[in-house]
Amino acid sequence: MSDDHQPPTPASAGPVTPPASRADAPAASGAATPADRPTPLSATELPTLRRPAGPPKKPTDNRPAGVVAGWIIRGGSGPCYGLMDENGTEYAVYGPNTGELRKGDFVSLRLTARDRSVDCGPGIPMRVVES
Repeated sequence: MSDDHQPPTPASAGPVTPPASRADAPAASGAATPADRPTPLSATELPTLRRPAGPPKKPTDNRPAGVVAGWIIRGGSGPCYGLMDENGTEYAVYGPNTGELRKGDFVSLRLTARDRSVDCGPGIPMRVVES
């Protein structure tokens, strides 16, 4: 074998040119888009919200009467629990049929006032209303 052997080339092979890059290729619509700006998703501007005239006339977080939402701060299988509502008020909740509530759970409970005959720890004494 000789060292000067070169692979055969097809007769129709001419100079090879790399394919056009995305930046210099025309867009499908025929118009070129600048490479430094993305194509806008929409031709319309987003609406601008106006400043409210004042506070809302009615509460915006309506809950049924007696329902308190918050985090369990003393949990377990019951019947006593500790509940811290969204405003930072602590409740000592008595619920003999409530079941397991774990510390850190976010719950919404229907509560009613109760006497202090059962001590469920610090907080406003409340009882879970059975439905």
